[in-house]
Order: sequence, then structure tokens, then C-alpha cells
Amino acid sequence: MKHIDEEKLETDLPYRFQYLAEFMGVTEDDLKAVHAAAGVVAPLVPGLVDAVYDQLFRYDCTKRHFVPRQHGYEGEIPESIESLTLDHEMIQFRKQHLARYLETLVTKPYDEKMIQYLDLVGKIHTPKAGSKDLDVPLVQMNALMGFVSNALVSTILGLNLDRDTEVKTLAAFNKLLWLQNDLITRHYQAS
Repeated sequence: MKHIDEEKLETDLPYRFQYLAEFMGVTEDDLKAVHAAAGVVAPLVPGLVDAVYDQLFRYDCTKRHFVPRQHGYEGEIPESIESLTLDHEMIQFRKQHLARYLETLVTKPYDEKMIQYLDLVGKIHTPKAGSKDLDVPLVQMNALMGFVSNALVSTILGLNLDRDTEVKTLAAFNKLLWLQNDLITRHYQAS
């Protein structure tokens, strides 16, 4: 039986990531499958991003988080949730961030820098990083991750990959999104 330092899981990000990856069975073959999908997934990123934002704008409880100024955005902010449209400059700014995130998942090595990036994705949706006005409830983050997961699964199933590649790619992305979900939810624990 392998000993895991549970306190270290909360204080040492690479240790946490390594434990999760090992426990879930993330292998080099999984990471290769994610990277191998880059050529077919990357061109579909703009459509995935649009689908995510269309979904986020269907509900007031998710759309409201796009009214406050986003970290790094210097332009005009919308006056209200009602005046915010999908073509607003700030939404275009946010869409660029989501597109870069999705492209990063399929192109970058899963090294310590990537682990830090995946952790920051969770942190920036709370007041702990980025904008102090941004505090997306965990239920909204879980809803978003579920939607993104389903969108990626649908995308992969639509690529007409051979069955073995399709299964490996789906399993790899499933594990990856569970890792990401942990690195989101950890920022919602009481300090």
C-alpha cells in the first residue's frame, strides 16, 4: 500500500497533481492521445467556444458573472446583464481566453508550468486571483465543466476516428477534465 501525505496534497500542487494522475491512471499514452487530437480538435475550438458562451448566456445565474470587469480587460464594461451581448468587446476578450485554454489542453506539455496553469484556471474564477469582483459559485463551475465535457465528447465522437483511437481519446479527455475539475474545486474549500 502506497502512503500518501494528505496534508501535502493540500499544500504541494505538483504532489497533488501526481497523486490524482496516478490514482486515475493517467498515462503517457493518455497525454499522447490528447496531443494527437490537437490537429482535429483545434480547428473546432471556435465552435466549441461559441457553444459554451451561448449556453452561459441562457441563464442569468451564469451570465451575471460577465458584467463585472474581467481581469486584464481594459475596455468598456457593460451597464447591466440585460445590455450585455455576445458581441460585446469584453465577451470577445473572454472567448479568446477560453479558446487559448482549449488549445493549451491539446498542445502544451503536461509539465509543472501546465499544472500551475490548470490550477490558475480554477483560482481565477474566485476572488483569490484575477478580479476581486469575480466569484463564480461552485455550482456554476460544475455546470460549466459538465457542459464542456459533453461538448468535447460530442466533438470527439463526431471526428469519425477508428474505434480504438476514439476510445483512447475519450478516456484521456475524461481523465484530464477530472484533473481540471479537482484543480477548480480545491479553490472553493474554506480557507
